[in-house]
Amino acid sequence: MVSRETAPSAPAAAASIGYSAPRQEGDWPRPSKQRVITIANQKGGVGKTTTAVNLAAGLSMHGLRVLVVDLDPQGNASTALSVEHRGDIPSVYQVLVEDLPLKEIISPVPDMPNLYCAPATIGLAGAEIELVSLVAREARLKRALEAFDAIELDYILIDCPPSLGLLTVNAMVAAEEVLIPIQCEYYALEGVSQLLQNVELVRVHLNQVLRVSTILLTMYDGRTRLASQVADEVRSHFGETVLSTVIPRSVRVSEAPSYGQSVLTYDAGSSGAMAYMDAAREIAFRGAAVAGS
Repeated sequence: MVSRETAPSAPAAAASIGYSAPRQEGDWPRPSKQRVITIANQKGGVGKTTTAVNLAAGLSMHGLRVLVVDLDPQGNASTALSVEHRGDIPSVYQVLVEDLPLKEIISPVPDMPNLYCAPATIGLAGAEIELVSLVAREARLKRALEAFDAIELDYILIDCPPSLGLLTVNAMVAAEEVLIPIQCEYYALEGVSQLLQNVELVRVHLNQVLRVSTILLTMYDGRTRLASQVADEVRSHFGETVLSTVIPRSVRVSEAPSYGQSVLTYDAGSSGAMAYMDAAREIAFRGAAVAGS
């Protein structure tokens, strides 16, 4: 098989949606094959969307071509990436329910040459019900991603809604990896066991290559003993799966989406931005290490 390091350039069709800038010195290693990572946790407010957006930004800023698939009806990832997602805009809803080709909805993220977004609209809120009657309902997103070849993507990050319904199942069937953000607060592990059970069910019945590859600790407050206790507990449970980088609580991280930006472009010197950049670096180099082993 041809190495992705020496693979031919992406098809000219990519130009129609803003093909990426040339790779530059300081770029991180490309994975040996495209990595599709679902970012999931049915518990709300743990930083799923924030993590998806900022990891994508960090990876793309170092020469990697990244697509964010917004699978949350709230469309927060689309907002944070400054991609239009009004109700009448073609979105992931049309891809899942109406078989619209993915290339018809993908937009380049402004001022981020290597970053793309498949937006979500409020129509996705009804998709859970509409998918029930469709053939191969759990694999609709997987089929759409497999048919998309306009850009030679290195990473696809799928931002899930805070539930374990059909949208999240579609995300898990489409991916090989699951990344779980866990906040460093009381009850941090509550619900994670249910999520792990669902990952295992999907692996056994629908996607045998699925695995939990990464756990990211978020909302860490170094002033409290509780935060360090939670971090220690998560590491004792999950070991090497947990990234060394911990994401601190940061006002800048919260502010950035209101300006249609990731925290990496909004305030690159903030603690949150530097932490997400470190986390993205870990993910990129871990992937390269696995490929080389």
